[in-house]
Amino acid sequence: MRKQILAGNWKMNHGPSEALAFLHSFKFEPKNNQRIVLCPPYVSLQSMQKELPRGVELASQNIHQEEQGAFTGEIAASMIKEIGVGITLVGHSERRSYYNETDQIVAQKVRKALEHGLEVILCVGEQLQQREAGKAQEVVKEQILAALKGLTRENMEDIHIAYEPVWAIGTGKTASSEDAQEMNQYIRRQIEELFGFEVAQQTSILYGGSVN
Repeated sequence: MRKQILAGNWKMNHGPSEALAFLHSFKFEPKNNQRIVLCPPYVSLQSMQKELPRGVELASQNIHQEEQGAFTGEIAASMIKEIGVGITLVGHSERRSYYNETDQIVAQKVRKALEHGLEVILCVGEQLQQREAGKAQEVVKEQILAALKGLTRENMEDIHIAYEPVWAIGTGKTASSEDAQEMNQYIRRQIEELFGFEVAQQTSILYGGSVN
């Protein structure tokens, strides 16, 4: 049975001390079929790692696609793994929009994460003009095909998909439950076409965006 993943991306908020205070303000009671994943800034990962409540996991907000090198301000998958973090976001809409991450770069990051034994929460989603043009599914399909190209059924055990419609993030626009469910089903069909029914049913699909 696949697990529900409840993930909180803190973005560029909460340094180490503030992150711990924020962490302690929550009461976590995950059910047996749930995973709770927090994605704080890099500098807060180690301090939080020491005080995580039972059933709560940490994820990196991003990794670089290269192993090492002259990439000022970036973080390597091996560094995340070394401090005991086992999950990373890849392809978040803000990385695609603000830092011009292409589908090719996202695909490279997915492979680098898997190479180091990291689970991946792969973010996909369309922009407002793409949805209004009726191209939402086309855009998401292209992102999925690019990111998962060449992966195996075994690789998919460490891949989770997060659908985050860019038009419903901080814009005042909201997605209906029907919007989210329709894309959820579409994404699962794409995974089934690539890897078969069993893999599609075992893959966790998250929704990230404003709701009403």
